Amino acid sequence: MQDARRHGFQYALPTEKSGQHEFDFQYGDQFARHIEAFDPKFTKVLVRYNPEGDDIGNRRQAARLKRISDYLNIHDRLFMFELLVPAEPAQLAQVGGDKKAYDLKLRPGLMVGAIHQLQDAGIEPDIWKIEGLDRREDCVTVVEAARREGREQVGCIVLGRGEDEKKVIEWLKTAATVPGFIGFRGRPLELFECDRQSSTQKNDARGSRRRNRRQVRGVGQGVRSGQEINPP
Repeated sequence: MQDARRHGFQYALPTEKSGQHEFDFQYGDQFARHIEAFDPKFTKVLVRYNPEGDDIGNRRQAARLKRISDYLNIHDRLFMFELLVPAEPAQLAQVGGDKKAYDLKLRPGLMVGAIHQLQDAGIEPDIWKIEGLDRREDCVTVVEAARREGREQVGCIVLGRGEDEKKVIEWLKTAATVPGFIGFRGRPLELFECDRQSSTQKNDARGSRRRNRRQVRGVGQGVRSGQEINPP
């Protein structure tokens, strides 16, 4: 990251302890020193938070998150909040164990509830990085939550969440028509074990990844401009 900074690249610095169900700081009470050392464009947290989940755990997470939110606000640093809303067992049971049905029917409302609870706890991101949504009306509702009560400058970006190319493009095209969605964040849509492939296979793999990135970026331009763009 320091090398990226020297070359003028902008990046987000993650601060969460990896692989934890509950948010905690990777560097404990030294999180501020870590941020100052790397001086990122954005400081990012990844948080699993279900507003109908464990109340004590949610409060514990919120207390930690308020610490970093307050620090970033005082020091005029940008705050990116990656929100994941995993299903509680009872919620999944409501949709017969169908995770896609959970994503469509229950997750949007739970995301809004999570945003409200976190805001009420004094946590104030500049950007909410959220899992993709299938319906435009849900995108609108999420933006309204992110921007409620004088937060008009807050934006949302779409998280690809490791989904395949088709699903990511669907999410991007849905968000592209909603003011307030300002970008997207994904990962390479196809992974290849290039070290085990011939040189020809490696070239094919690289070409496929480039095509995927161009296609997703083409739709992503629509997210930034607020207009839907058909992928090439």
